[in-house]
Amino acid sequence: MSEPKITTGHLRRAAVVYVRQSTMAQLSRNRESTARQYDLVARATELGWPRSAVRVIDDDLGVSAAAATDRTGFAELAAQVGLGQVGIVLALEVSRLARNNADWYRLLDLAGMADTLIADADGIYHPGLFNDRMLLGMKGTMSEAELHILRARLDGGIRSKAARGELRRGLPVGLVWGDADGEIRRHPDAAVTGVLAAIFERFTVCGSVRGVWLWLREQGLKFPLQPTAYLRGTDITWVEPTYHAVHNVLTHPAYAGAYVFGKTRQRRSIDPDGQLRVRRHKLPQGEWEVLIKDHHRGFIDWDTFQGNQIRIAANTRPQAHRPGTGAVREGCALLQGLATCGTCGRKLAVYYDGPAKTTPGYYCTGTGQLVEGRGTRHLRVGGAGIDTAVAEAFLAALQPTALQACLAAAQHLEDGHDAALTQWRRQVEQARYQAGRAERRYRAVDPDNRLVAHGLETEWNQALQSLADAQAALARREAARPKTLTPQEKSTILALGDDLPGVWSAPTTTDKDRKQLLRSLLDEVNIGVHRDHTEGRAALLLRWKGGTITELSVPIKRTPVNRLRTDEDTIDLVRRLAAHYPDPVIAHILNRQDRRTARGLSFTASRVQSLRHHYEIACHTPTDDPQEAELLTVTDAAKHLRLAPSTLHRWLADGFIAGEQLTPGAPWRIRLTDDIRALFVDDTPDGWLAMLEATLAYGVSRQTIMQRVKRGELQAVHVRTGRRKGLRIAPPTTQEGLF
Repeated sequence: MSEPKITTGHLRRAAVVYVRQSTMAQLSRNRESTARQYDLVARATELGWPRSAVRVIDDDLGVSAAAATDRTGFAELAAQVGLGQVGIVLALEVSRLARNNADWYRLLDLAGMADTLIADADGIYHPGLFNDRMLLGMKGTMSEAELHILRARLDGGIRSKAARGELRRGLPVGLVWGDADGEIRRHPDAAVTGVLAAIFERFTVCGSVRGVWLWLREQGLKFPLQPTAYLRGTDITWVEPTYHAVHNVLTHPAYAGAYVFGKTRQRRSIDPDGQLRVRRHKLPQGEWEVLIKDHHRGFIDWDTFQGNQIRIAANTRPQAHRPGTGAVREGCALLQGLATCGTCGRKLAVYYDGPAKTTPGYYCTGTGQLVEGRGTRHLRVGGAGIDTAVAEAFLAALQPTALQACLAAAQHLEDGHDAALTQWRRQVEQARYQAGRAERRYRAVDPDNRLVAHGLETEWNQALQSLADAQAALARREAARPKTLTPQEKSTILALGDDLPGVWSAPTTTDKDRKQLLRSLLDEVNIGVHRDHTEGRAALLLRWKGGTITELSVPIKRTPVNRLRTDEDTIDLVRRLAAHYPDPVIAHILNRQDRRTARGLSFTASRVQSLRHHYEIACHTPTDDPQEAELLTVTDAAKHLRLAPSTLHRWLADGFIAGEQLTPGAPWRIRLTDDIRALFVDDTPDGWLAMLEATLAYGVSRQTIMQRVKRGELQAVHVRTGRRKGLRIAPPTTQEGLF
């Protein structure tokens, strides 16, 4: 085929066929488009390129062309065009190459500079020519506009249908789509709806997601799972309940009969590597795009759902300096989450003191003025007396309704067990159905087909075993069911309500129960502490639900000041040692004397340094040139005398030279004088004798020679160089011997 725009320079380079489809669904269903794109190889050969020079880039199959991100094939194509290796680029249409003008014009610029042609189903274009470039630019703009129009139509239809509550999307477990437009029904399986109803009922009692989750696990109840795109007819899978699943049930608005659309929004950002990231963020309820209340029959009403969300949010651990009580915990501090600082208003944190860490206390996380470089707490006070005073005020306020509270507690116990028991009966019924279905499948199979019959028989046996287990568990729970209160037992409970303080302090009443009761009436307990030289008092401001305020004054014990201080003799010893030794040596000396810090710890160099800084004790400064008669350690003295330290230690042990020890366990020190320096020479003095020669000359033993040297009766020096270095003895002035 003759084409005037194709030159020999183009034919000497490669022809690239770019193949792309937007999604994997298009790739599997619209195969005709894929085949047409691969047929462009034949067109390249018709235009004059040999088959060996035609390359196919199909790395972007299933990747959208809305952006160049993650399009490795397009990046490779642009690189080859920019390097001048491509004579022509063939694509079925412009939209195959790019759906946005940024990528499209970048490719046109590279092709124009590299003299590369671009061909589609309509013709061949040269991006370096004005008319061709204008036409290609219009095609790219139309391709981008086409994508925008398609998206706008699809998005508009989706939002319009969602605004009417008819858009079918994945529903949470327990809800299914009906036959009519926008119709949502409860799941037909009573076991599924029963466990969901039990979750909402239990949350009303315990008030926390974790409490509901633990109750489900304690009762041994299973949780249903269904596929996200569930419509009808798909089997339910029963699994162990998880905290996330229970939290999703209690926070999903569909269970309150509401149809919701647009709860999330995409946010684009650039990560540190320069890559575009798209994340979904949850929106607050006021920014949801569609919220249709009473759209279908739910498990709770909308007002109950809103109250549950407030309760769940209040259970979350509050952020620093933010209001919020947090979930009730197991500690014995009754005012956890309720106590606030009387100075700054912050929520007070809890600490536990005492040998067994069972005495509660409260402290403010804020700091006041700086004292000695440290911030002082606004408040730190023991909580035993304060908790007792608040509990007495609470019991006094609760007295008129104590009787009804006792009966309500008993009723809650019965209702909770009944809900679990009902769900267990449903699970037994479900197991019975599965066993019956397995039996019918087994009986329907051909007996001669033993392979299939054996598998169905095994499945039937497993279903029968599951049914037996469920029935046994139901029997155990029915036996453990709390019996209904008789009139006589109710009278006993009413009489017990007269002794509410006894019930409050009973061993069966947990700290968690007491704190939950306090929160039912109290909003806040503001604590202010006033101390003088004799006693201290805590001013309590109790803020009750409804706005009533009660003021209490509670005496608190004055905490004795226990100042940690190092022993004075240890400080004096450190002061004396610091003039001669560095901190590691001082720590070693103190540890050898079994001395300890104020906290009973052994000494280290850092602890000695901290002690010196606190008492302003100067550190040791060594000098390279010792002064006359200066005390030096054995190591330093040996260095100046050019000896081995072991030699000086031996002379000290033999008593030839005198040493000093500042304190027991301290290193020995030598006063380096001229007399001591004269004892160590480089050459043997004339006539002086080695030890063996001296014993012969004096006619005595070696020990006697050493004793005389030690007493100063004989002179001796140490030769520190040469092959025969060692001790030399002055010769006798007269002949000494036995006769």
